[in-house]
Amino acid sequence: MRIDWLEQLRHLLQTVAFCLVIPAIQYAFQPERPYGIALTYSLCIGVLCWAFIDLGRHLLTSSAETGWPTGWRAVALPAGGIVAGFALGTLLGDWWTGLSTWGSGDGQLRISIAITLLAGTAGTYWFHTRGKSAWLAARMAEAHGQATEARLKLLETQLEPHMLFNTLANLRALIATDPARAQHMLDRLIAYLRATLAASRSIEHPLADEFARLADYLELMAVRMGPRLAYALDLPEALQAVPVPPLLLQPLVENAIRHGLEPQVAGGRIEVRARLLDGGARVQLGVHDNGAGPGAATAGTGFGLRQVRERLATLHGADGTLELIAAPAGGTSVTVTFPLKNAHHRPDRRG
Repeated sequence: MRIDWLEQLRHLLQTVAFCLVIPAIQYAFQPERPYGIALTYSLCIGVLCWAFIDLGRHLLTSSAETGWPTGWRAVALPAGGIVAGFALGTLLGDWWTGLSTWGSGDGQLRISIAITLLAGTAGTYWFHTRGKSAWLAARMAEAHGQATEARLKLLETQLEPHMLFNTLANLRALIATDPARAQHMLDRLIAYLRATLAASRSIEHPLADEFARLADYLELMAVRMGPRLAYALDLPEALQAVPVPPLLLQPLVENAIRHGLEPQVAGGRIEVRARLLDGGARVQLGVHDNGAGPGAATAGTGFGLRQVRERLATLHGADGTLELIAAPAGGTSVTVTFPLKNAHHRPDRRG
């Protein structure tokens, strides 16, 4: 079994602290016994009991929940460790102090045995419950992470059909009016779906991939809208590796086209930008258009905006925000902000 030596060091330090307290309590009831002598025996016996029990458990088959043996070994290990620790610790203390605990007739041997039994049992119970609590905390964190991933995947599966439905509805209209453009749009759709297949199998992907998928999507929309759609994507090199959920920005771009640019005869322009805020502590992603302005569907209750808010809340809690602002000169700005502290790479969980 692999031993976590850092954890064992923490246990040793806790044991030493416990051993420092015991002689202080004993001195309060037996002031005639010098504190230094009581401390010597306490450290010798306590540290050896800890070594026999806490290190010895790694030599036995242990429960995954607690890291401690089960069944009769759960009783035999601490009992044997306390007996061995007391016997050897007392001999070591006698050698160090020059006293003889075994031959004393003042009842000190019985007191030492009682203290060792109580302290050894209490220490074993403490480390056992701490081990189980740590295991439960790890399982809870794992379950929370799996629930978060499942929720993100659920939101994504709800989002992708929404996008595909809108695209196929537009494609259907073009088939009757402009078969050549419909064929070109179908080719773009196939290329877009092929490009997003790998991304759909991961919970997060680099922001550079998100912008690449946006470029694919905007090219797809440009087939339908022609010169009525212009766009620009601005992603600084320093932010290309920041992880985001797949299709995080697409519903915002889709809303900008559907509710901002399409209602205008002349169409319009969309700009997607990424930048750092607060000295690099947060990332802000912005989708800006010069269209007709926010309508009922984009006033904060639309499907796309609701999905983006839920995905941000799932990953970042209250630290992930979405703001919708109507520009004074016309158009709409939507900004997504989240902390950069969560921007470390995580391994993909692929299905």
